[in-house]
Amino acid sequence: MIRTRFTEMFGIEKPIAQGGMQWVGTAELVSAVANAGGLGFLTALTQPDPVALGNEIARCRTMTDKPFGVNLTLFPSINPPDYNGYAQVIIDSGIKVVETAGTPAIAEQWAMFKAAGVKIIHKCTSVRHALSAERKGVDAISIDGFECAGHPGEDDIPGLILIPAAADKVKIPMLASGGFGDGRGLVAALALGADGINMGTRFCATVEAPMHDGIKQAMVTNDERSTELMFRSYRNTARVAKNAVSTEAVRIERSGEPFESIAHLVKGTRGKEGLVNGDPEHGIWSAGMVQGLIHDVPTVKELIDRIMAEAEGIIQQRLARLAA
Repeated sequence: MIRTRFTEMFGIEKPIAQGGMQWVGTAELVSAVANAGGLGFLTALTQPDPVALGNEIARCRTMTDKPFGVNLTLFPSINPPDYNGYAQVIIDSGIKVVETAGTPAIAEQWAMFKAAGVKIIHKCTSVRHALSAERKGVDAISIDGFECAGHPGEDDIPGLILIPAAADKVKIPMLASGGFGDGRGLVAALALGADGINMGTRFCATVEAPMHDGIKQAMVTNDERSTELMFRSYRNTARVAKNAVSTEAVRIERSGEPFESIAHLVKGTRGKEGLVNGDPEHGIWSAGMVQGLIHDVPTVKELIDRIMAEAEGIIQQRLARLAA
């Protein structure tokens, strides 16, 4: 058994988290992660309003009696959602841990969570942002390397450098995120100074993930080259699966066109439709370089058990033999 500051702080069995993912972080996946001994996060903004989030939390509790959390991410927006409403529902529902990300304005929700005794794991893409969050009182950090799906930041620092660089300076527990999908990655993260791993894309390719099998099989078929970096010129870089839509959007962006020229290609509703109908070419969907390490679609329990067995085998056999 591998025990770390992360497992101790959050009362879980295994140092593996399933981060919040738009359209994917629902009760089916989150409860499966919890039941397998990890820490899963419902995605607040997948739910249309705070009331719906409260219902989803309640539904998740019918599927597991183990700890789980909620992700709340703040996006720059002209018409922002009711973030305080979502935060209050998280508090009123008795959730004990949140994963946060996004703009500095998240400090308003942090104050709400801290006053209610809710522990905060904040996602960062740089050491300076991690240190800032630590100074502001978060309980743990998830440090996202350049390999990750979604938003890897603008510094382009891969995990092999970013994780130990953060570990040298951050004193609170830290998860490594971006490029993790097997036991080798877990051992590497621990060796680099992290207290566990946070996986997104790898959990998408599981039986319980609420997306069409066509998308899951695309991840199995894809390799580590099968992503695109979008929105680079808009200083809001996003890593998504490479397909005809993302390639065209990147081509238009690189020609100097404004965001409005690609908005119809990258809108979230179009991406959600693809996750439902199973057509990997329908719209934009997030995926990381870890696709190159995805070779099957197991259950969540099979995946987590396999990762832990691999990691323990590497530590007890290969590394011990090398040390001897």
